[in-house]
Formats: sequence, C-alpha cells, structure tokens
Amino acid sequence: MGDSFHLSTADFAALAFFLIVWVLHTLASDGRLIRRVSLTTAMNAQREAWMRTMAEREIRIVDTAIMSGLQQGTAFFASSSLIALGGCFALLGASDQVVSVLSDLPLGDAPSRAAFQIKVFGLVLILAFAFFKFGWAYRLFNYCSILIGAVPIPYGEASRNPVTETAVWRAARMNMLAGKHFNSGLRGVFFSIGYLGWFVDPTVFVLSTLLLLAVLVRRQFFSAARQAVIGQPPGPSAGPGKSRSIRPDSQ
Repeated sequence: MGDSFHLSTADFAALAFFLIVWVLHTLASDGRLIRRVSLTTAMNAQREAWMRTMAEREIRIVDTAIMSGLQQGTAFFASSSLIALGGCFALLGASDQVVSVLSDLPLGDAPSRAAFQIKVFGLVLILAFAFFKFGWAYRLFNYCSILIGAVPIPYGEASRNPVTETAVWRAARMNMLAGKHFNSGLRGVFFSIGYLGWFVDPTVFVLSTLLLLAVLVRRQFFSAARQAVIGQPPGPSAGPGKSRSIRPDSQ
C-alpha cells in the first residue's frame, strides 16, 4: 500500500500520529478530555460575561468596536491562508527543484517527486481547512454583531427580563461559536508548521509535531495568559509596596 502511494510505512505512521495529536489537542482545548480549565474555555466564560455587560449599556460603541477588531483579525488570517495556498501550488510547479534541495539535507533520504507532491497536497488540505474555518468565523462574527444590535436597550425597562436574557444568550452563543471556528482555523495554521517536518523525514515530522504540541499545551494550560484570565488580583492586605507586580512574564 505504501508503494502504491509512493509513501513508506513510516510516513503513514507519522501522519497518523500527527492527526491523532491534532484531534486530542482539540478535544483537550475544548474541555472535553481533561478537567483542567484551558485558556479557550476560560475565554468562553468571558465572552458570555461580555454579552451580559453589553446588555446593561445604553451606548454600545465599545462593543461594536470590539466586534470590528475580531472581524478584521479573522479576515487577516483568512487572507493569509489563501496566500499560503498559492505558495503550495507554486511548490507543485517547482517540485524538481525543491526535491533537489531536500536531497542535500543530511537528515534523511530525499522523497520522490510523487511523494513530495502528495505531501504538498496534504498541506493544501490543511490550509484549505483553515481558510474555510476563518471564513465561517468571519460570517459568525458578523451574525453576532446583528444579534448584539437585537439585544434590547435597558433604558425604560429592567435589563434582567426573559426577553433580554434570551437575546443575550443568543449573542453569547454566536460569539462562542465564532471563536470556536476561529480557534480551529488558527490551530490548523499552527499544525501546518509542524506538518512541514514531513518534507524532511518521518522522524523529523514526529519531532516537529511533539514540539508544536508542547508549545500549544503550555499556552492553553500553563501560560501567563491563562493565569491572567482565571487568576485573582492580590488582596488589599498586601499593603503599600507589598503587592505583586503586574508586569507580564515573558512568553
């Protein structure tokens, strides 16, 4: 089977390991695999808190500005994914030259032209997946902007009533869904970096995947960003000159 696809058994094993790591990290980040709160889960709680705070504001210029920033960031990554896709097709047109460069590397045997093209098509699939995730996230953020506009203004009525609560829930849910798809697209971009190791050697592919996993796990579960979201400020008993510094740690 490996010969029919111009790939070795080691290639298939490394690819399977890569996909398993991707799926497990996705499940862990979404809080469906381990109990420790991830940065993604903590930020989802803040998205809901944002929508509840928004419902109590009569002027929501700040909320529309935040939504505009989220949409611009999503559009940037969607455009970047398209540019990267174009680069992949350029690689296909220069397969012989790239294979010649890889053959000069001392890390492993150079892949055949057919094997190289198969790997490039795999990278195309990853980047296409990321683009569609970013595209859908952009649309969901647009829908969220509409749902924010549909939340009743608290002027003249209590902000805590069934109609407002339902509108807030819809906006918060849409915001979290948009964030979920954006994170999926961003995860695809990150894993495409680890995927590059496959162009060198299956062993390098496994090592690059493990290195990428270590970085992503640290950011999701052990980073200063996570602590900033779920942490608590120092108590008033600390006294002058005894409070903890809020200077961010180097990441």
